[in-house]
Amino acid sequence: MTSQGAVQVWRRLDVTVRDLPLGILFLVVSFLPGLRGHGTQVGDLPTRPFDALAVVALALESLPLVVRRRWPVVCLALVTCGFALDQLRGYHSAAGTALPIVLISAGSHLEHRRRTTVILLSVAYVPLAIALSRLGSGGETPEEFVTFYLALALAWGAGAWLRSTRVAEAERRERVAAETRTAERTRIARELHDVVTHHVTAMVVQAEAARYLTAAPERLEQSLTAVSDTGRRAITDLRHLLDLLNPDHGTGTGTAEANDPRTPAAGRVLTLVEQTRRAGQPVDFTEQGTPPASAGSADLVAYRVVQEALTNALKYAHGSRTSVQLRHAEREISVEVSTDGTGSRTAAAVGGGRGLAGLRARVDVLGGDFSAGSSTDGGFTVRARIPVGSTS
Repeated sequence: MTSQGAVQVWRRLDVTVRDLPLGILFLVVSFLPGLRGHGTQVGDLPTRPFDALAVVALALESLPLVVRRRWPVVCLALVTCGFALDQLRGYHSAAGTALPIVLISAGSHLEHRRRTTVILLSVAYVPLAIALSRLGSGGETPEEFVTFYLALALAWGAGAWLRSTRVAEAERRERVAAETRTAERTRIARELHDVVTHHVTAMVVQAEAARYLTAAPERLEQSLTAVSDTGRRAITDLRHLLDLLNPDHGTGTGTAEANDPRTPAAGRVLTLVEQTRRAGQPVDFTEQGTPPASAGSADLVAYRVVQEALTNALKYAHGSRTSVQLRHAEREISVEVSTDGTGSRTAAAVGGGRGLAGLRARVDVLGGDFSAGSSTDGGFTVRARIPVGSTS
C-alpha cells in the first residue's frame, strides 16, 4: 500500500480510533522515569512519587483524549478533574500537558453552550488556585495563578479561532456550491430556451402553413417533411443537451452519443437558415472569411445568436425579408441578423426579452459586444461581436 493510500485509509477511520494513539502516548510518556515530576506545575507543592491515585490521575488526563472530538465536554471535564488531582497531590506529571490540548480541541469542536462551559471552567479554577496556594509554602503569587489562567484562556481562544475558520470555510464552500448550481441551472435553461424555442417555433409555423396546402399534395408533403426534419433536429439537440447531465459525460465512459461533440460549428448556421426558409421566412445568408481552427466557445455563441434572432423573426416578423451576415476574422466572429419590417407581426419585435438577455450574457462572458433593437425601417437588428479562443 502506498503512503497516499495509507493516509486515505487512516482518514476513513472513526475519530475516536484516530485520537486513541494520542491518549496512549500521554499515558506512556508520563510513566517514563526521566519525565516523572517534570510536567506542568501550578503552585509550589513539592513533587511526590506516583502511587495508586497517580494512576487514576494519569488515566483521567490521558485516556479521555480518545473522545476529545466526539464528546468534547466529557473529555474536558475528565481531563480537568485529572489535572486538579495531579496538581493537588503534587504528581506534576507530563500528562498535565494534555489540558491545553483539550482546551484547544473543545474550543474548536464544542458546538453548544460554549459560554456556559467557559464560565464553569473559570469558576472551578478559583477554588483550585486557593487550595494550591494554601497547600503550598506560599511561594506562588496571585499573579502567577492569573498568568496560568490566561495561558489556558489563550488555548481556548486558539480553538475558538480554528472553529470560526472552519465554519467560515464551510459557509464559503456552500456558497460557491450554491452559486455553481445556480449558474448551471441558468446555463441549462438558456440551452433549453435556445433549442426548444427555435425548433418548436419552426414546427408551429410549418404546421400552420401545411393547413393551407391540402389542395397541393406535393407542397403539403414538402411542408410535412420539413416539420419531421425539424422535430428530428430538436430531438438530436435535446439529446446532446441531456448528455451534459450524464455523470459519465466527458469521462470517456459514456455512450458514443454522449461523447459526440455538442458544440455546433458556425458552418451549421446555414442549416438554421435553410430550416427557417422552409418555414416560410425569406432569408439572405452571407458568410465572409474562414472560420479559425479553434474558436473556443465563440462558434456556439455565434450559432445561438443566429438561432435566437431567426426564431424571433419567425415569431414576430413572419414573412419579413431577413438578412444573416456572418464574418470570421482572426480574433473574432461578427454576427448581424436583421429584418426589414415588411412582414406580418403578431407581437412586439423584442418579445419577452429572455432569449436576448441570455444572448447578451453569453457574449459578455466571452468579452464581446451585443446589441439588439429596432431599425429605422421598422425592422429589428441583432448584432454581436464575439472574441474567439475563449471557453465559456
